[in-house]
Amino acid sequence: MAVTTLDAPAEAKTLSLRLSPGLRSASPVLVLLVLGFLAPLVTVAAYAFATPKSFDVFRTFTLANFAAIVDPANTVWTSFAWSLLFAFITVALLAIVAYPIAYGLNRVFGRFSGLVSVLFVFPLFVSENVRLYGWVLFFIKNGVLDGAMKWLGLGAGPEVLYTPGIILFGMAYVYLPFMLFPMTLGIAMIPRDLVDAARDLGASRLMIWREVELPLAMPGILIGMLLTFVLAAGAIAEAKILGGQSVIMIAQDIEVAFTYAQNWPLGSALALILVAIVSGLALFVLSRLDLDRILGRR
Repeated sequence: MAVTTLDAPAEAKTLSLRLSPGLRSASPVLVLLVLGFLAPLVTVAAYAFATPKSFDVFRTFTLANFAAIVDPANTVWTSFAWSLLFAFITVALLAIVAYPIAYGLNRVFGRFSGLVSVLFVFPLFVSENVRLYGWVLFFIKNGVLDGAMKWLGLGAGPEVLYTPGIILFGMAYVYLPFMLFPMTLGIAMIPRDLVDAARDLGASRLMIWREVELPLAMPGILIGMLLTFVLAAGAIAEAKILGGQSVIMIAQDIEVAFTYAQNWPLGSALALILVAIVSGLALFVLSRLDLDRILGRR
């Protein structure tokens, strides 16, 4: 017994020596990720294989929830299609809108860059729902836009609420900062010496942008696109507040399954499929990124 008591601390010390300093330093973060991310995800995955409309998590295993989703009579796949379509369109729109702004923050605005950045960050301090209801008050009949146009004698304002177009507008408005700032970081990584050298060698402005600036800024641009897509794929407030149920997003189907329907296994199965789709696309994009260069390791 005495030998065992003496060997236990020695074994613990040996195990501690085997762990790298980085792993020991990261252990609190790893514990937090396991408890805050991995554990809920495992619970959702377990519910996805539970008996439908029950709470028999970890006690039953069935594929009935997934069978119900792929049933041709089930229209839930239209929600998946709408969510992914809107996410892709939002990414495309914001890539076009955010690039000139990001370029201006780095090369044009000069000392006013900080002020412009604050203007884009400030809306994040206000609840997303409050901002979206503000747009409802702006576009609604007899609201700000409609009332102003009638006062100016221009007739009634356009009826844009509760349409797919206004949902896209709301998503672009909400997720613009998440595209803008990674893109700004990507453009900031472009060495000015390379641009000046290309100009001295006779390259046109378009050629410099295509051959020098765009490839060097691409890591930041891809990160902005990835972040925006992940957030937009799970959007729900824009469709409910601005769209008025004109388009049903997959996040809304998941919410209904967990609340009104009280079918947690079905909601978990939908969430698991959404996570798999978004994670697969995210991993594909990350496989194309040189993270060492982005983090400045080389």
